[in-house]
Amino acid sequence: MTTIQSIIKERRSVSKFKDTPISTELIIELLNVAIWAPNHKLTEPWRFILVQGEGKKHMANAVVESFTPENKEKIGEKTYNNLVNNVPVHLVVVVKEDENPVRREEDYAATASLIQNFQLAAWEQGIGMVWKTSGFIKSEQFRHALSIESDERVVGLLQLGYPEMIPDARPRVPAEEKLTVFE
Repeated sequence: MTTIQSIIKERRSVSKFKDTPISTELIIELLNVAIWAPNHKLTEPWRFILVQGEGKKHMANAVVESFTPENKEKIGEKTYNNLVNNVPVHLVVVVKEDENPVRREEDYAATASLIQNFQLAAWEQGIGMVWKTSGFIKSEQFRHALSIESDERVVGLLQLGYPEMIPDARPRVPAEEKLTVFE
């Protein structure tokens, strides 16, 4: 029997994917599980941008355009090819930035929780992903290409696919070594 504990411990960040497509319906189904993340005052501050098919070329062009001329020359083609040819689906998760700093922080944390829910629900279905927070997600080119509003923050670019390879687990520091108890 698969338990939530085993799914949490078995999940890995995956960056090598099979060519197998993931249906939009399955992604929506997984998002509808993920939205049950805790969020203060039920603000549900998130929004999703699904990038697949020809849309990957549009996004990849924007990413490469955000590079410095030196990086464009050095890694532009490789980055473009990876985003278009090696990742079946990209999911951009954004959060609306509230003017109130406390609400803004709560909403960001809730959206990060949503992403973890999504990762775990996807893993249960055999889908792997890596959560990217590369500098280009803040670039004007990327934001404009994906219609990200000025009052929204990109929490992550999730690259999804069925794993070609699942990496080995890396050790974690036991919680008791980072635990302070006041009695």
